[in-house]
Amino acid sequence: MEQDKIAILVVDDEDRIRKLLKMYLEREGFEIDEAADGEEALILATEKDYDVILLDLMLPGMDGIEICEKLRETKATPIIMLTAKGEESHRVQGFEVGTDDYITKPFSPREVVLRVKALLRRSSKTKFLETEPAAKNIIVFPNLTIDHDAHRVMVNEKEVGLTPKEYELLYYLAQTPDKVYTREQLLKDVWNYEFFGDLRTVDTHVKRLREKLNRVSEEAASMIVTVWGVGYKIEAAQIEE
Repeated sequence: MEQDKIAILVVDDEDRIRKLLKMYLEREGFEIDEAADGEEALILATEKDYDVILLDLMLPGMDGIEICEKLRETKATPIIMLTAKGEESHRVQGFEVGTDDYITKPFSPREVVLRVKALLRRSSKTKFLETEPAAKNIIVFPNLTIDHDAHRVMVNEKEVGLTPKEYELLYYLAQTPDKVYTREQLLKDVWNYEFFGDLRTVDTHVKRLREKLNRVSEEAASMIVTVWGVGYKIEAAQIEE
């Protein structure tokens, strides 16, 4: 495999869908691996560092929700869930366990390619950001630094690996310190998806984000403050210039 080649795992129990997605994604220069069931997908995704995983929700043996949940215990790989129409509750559950985006079946393969590219731009893979204008876009707090150009989060000079959605949530809050955002606002602006679902999607991501920051610095984790009955904010009494 070429060192700088984007690697994508396509997981679907329908051979036709896997082959179709593989063909379109390979045309874009991506390297594609396939898995037809949940157990195979989990083994591949655990052993290899993929840039994106396209994950069908309904799979034999282990479904997409369970795979995503297990992966999030050790990996921040960007995940796009493939769901059928009418599975709204499952999509909400997918967001709660760490899915970064979803695509509804039936879909256009071209749409999938565009969504993959958009997710890569939002992920930490800087090699896919070269079309963006160079700029010094860094937010610095006493214990936390966010380099938005590189999509990199540093806590006490140690890099913290976040999923695209975790990163977007942190960056969104950090842009306006001490401003309180409701869960509804965060769902709309960070997830770009207005749905009638469980607001625990936001709570779950905040909890996961705090846990990752807390592994390096309790002070950094405590900056994400819950405003009871309202929502969340980044509390930063002292911001370094």
